Amino acid sequence: MADPSSYRPKPGQIPDSPGVYRFRDEHRRVIYVGKAKSLRQRLASYFQDLSNLHPRTATMVTTAASVEWTVVSTEVEALQLEYSWIKEFDPRFNVKYRDDKSYPYLAVTMNEEFPRVQVMRGQKKKGVRYFGPYGHAWAIRDTVDLLLRVFPVRTCSAGVFKNAERTGRPCLLGYIGKCAAPCVERVSPQEHRELAEDFCEFMTGRTGTYIRRIERQMADAAEDMEYEKAGRLRDDIGALKKAMEKSAVVLTDATDADLIALAEDELEAAVQIFHVRGGRVRGQRGWVTDKVEAVTSGDLVEHALQQLYGEESGDSVPKEVLVPALPEPIEPVQEWLTERRGSNVSLRIPQRGDKKALMETVARNAQQSLVLHKTKRASDLTTRSRALEEIAEALELDSAPLRIECYDISHLQGDDVVASMVVFEDGLARKSEYRRFQIKGFEGQDDVRSMHEVLTRRFKRYLSDKQQTGEWDPDESGQSGQSGEIGETNGEVSALTEEDGRPKRFAYPPQLVVVDGGQPQVAAAQRALDELGIDDIAVCGLAKRLEEVWVPGDDDPVILPRTSEGLYLLQRVRDEAHRFAITYQRAKRAKRFKAGPLDAVPGLGDARKQTLIKHFGSVKKLRSATIEQICEVPGVGRKTAESIVAALAGAVPAGPAVNTATGEIIEEEEPASAGASGDGEDHVTAGTSEERRGQET
Repeated sequence: MADPSSYRPKPGQIPDSPGVYRFRDEHRRVIYVGKAKSLRQRLASYFQDLSNLHPRTATMVTTAASVEWTVVSTEVEALQLEYSWIKEFDPRFNVKYRDDKSYPYLAVTMNEEFPRVQVMRGQKKKGVRYFGPYGHAWAIRDTVDLLLRVFPVRTCSAGVFKNAERTGRPCLLGYIGKCAAPCVERVSPQEHRELAEDFCEFMTGRTGTYIRRIERQMADAAEDMEYEKAGRLRDDIGALKKAMEKSAVVLTDATDADLIALAEDELEAAVQIFHVRGGRVRGQRGWVTDKVEAVTSGDLVEHALQQLYGEESGDSVPKEVLVPALPEPIEPVQEWLTERRGSNVSLRIPQRGDKKALMETVARNAQQSLVLHKTKRASDLTTRSRALEEIAEALELDSAPLRIECYDISHLQGDDVVASMVVFEDGLARKSEYRRFQIKGFEGQDDVRSMHEVLTRRFKRYLSDKQQTGEWDPDESGQSGQSGEIGETNGEVSALTEEDGRPKRFAYPPQLVVVDGGQPQVAAAQRALDELGIDDIAVCGLAKRLEEVWVPGDDDPVILPRTSEGLYLLQRVRDEAHRFAITYQRAKRAKRFKAGPLDAVPGLGDARKQTLIKHFGSVKKLRSATIEQICEVPGVGRKTAESIVAALAGAVPAGPAVNTATGEIIEEEEPASAGASGDGEDHVTAGTSEERRGQET
């Protein structure tokens, strides 16, 4: 690890002008390329106290062994040179988008004597018109098959074309009318090129001209009683309209634009691009990248623009580029795009209307792309094994933590404080074993105290289950003084065994407890385990700000490498706990807002609530009923009826409604939904049926 001060340039040596700089390692390999409006100010920011730098930046400057720079005239030149060097040197610390697949394009080889329509991948070639990209090659072939009825352009390979020229016989497409057969001189080279140009014009979105032309030809043929010709033209119109339907209209003003959206977390980012031409989505692509450097959303957008348009020119760069965040500064990027297109390019954030709505769709695609990427990465057995080994090594565990439990606290300004427990086994989520907690030991906001309560309750249940199965003796563990508390879970009595006599899965201990937070939360979790005499479960915390891993008793965090699969797994576990907790907290808050007086009656479920309301017609009439009248309702006994009367007597009825114009009291029945919201006790989890089986502890 190099000391940045060992290669820091001397004061006054760096020019105060625009330029591009390169950091090299001890082997002279370029590891980072950047641009700056002022090289002096930018490079000075790297040579400061390492504790003030972003961890990824600090890693880069300590890996580097030298820095060099090149002065340019303008920021636009700096942008162009930065892109060229990133392409040339492929630096390890630069953001590099990688395609999540090799996207196919519909290509027309206008650089050949007889242009050919075909599917192409990879680098774009000069003189070839490209349309797309498409999600699948079969989508291109379906579109081409429809259009060849109207634009019978050559689609055969060079070998097939030469063989047809030699034999004087066209291929099958030539016989069925889906190729103009220039190989046997049915059309001249110029006529075939005009067909190819018309094909390209149609693909660029200028569809109305050709459909109107064919409609006129069909009408003329029908007027001349050439009904077979009119029928063929009618079918041609149908084929064109069907091809147009494959790309739905999304912008009614026939806009040519590219829409770029981001989905990102602390370690990775996904980019989705929709290519809109003539108001229709003509192509879609997406990339995923590791956040190797400290970048903002604007920086990610700038890198995406470089990759998209770095080798494009002319109409390949649209008039309008819509983005979720603007690069800083925006002027050089906009000028660079304008130079590549040859005319003005608008780079902006959509604020309203159809374009903003479409941007939201692109953003959803980006989010799904990031989730899919994470899922694929997590599903790989080798990757999961390496992640668990890295966690064990970093935390100095005796073995890989095959069962990990993560806890998170969620609340809204101190109200509805809840907690979640998620379980990962062998690196995969076990949603059937998720648990959720209400904080009942105190009122108000105190994440540290809440974490201590949750861990205490969870592991009291664990010790209780061990005691019932004979695996744990409170006297031997030194916890005899607390044995009266073990197994007391807010008045709940848990069934300790399954039907076959095995202990419930809730009784299984984790090898690692992860808490969402830093030193205070980790200390609270460890204190809870210590108080219960549990010393064989490791504890750590993951802080969001810099993704630091905290362990009990250490003043400094454990810093896992950014590329570490172990860090990636811990992050997934932490994010899942946060999602599960906030889902519960929001649903609990919504349920509290809709709660009625009948919710306070113990043992009264939704079905009997609805039966009561249906029998009496409203809560108001139920409130005035006697115990005997309530007992007449099927399924309601006297004890329950007494509880209902007591609950309704303690509830304050709403005041009468008053007509403010006349002063008249309006006798209005309470809605049937009052007190019987229909919300089940455990509906708080959205998602899979396994999650909905999570038990409230």
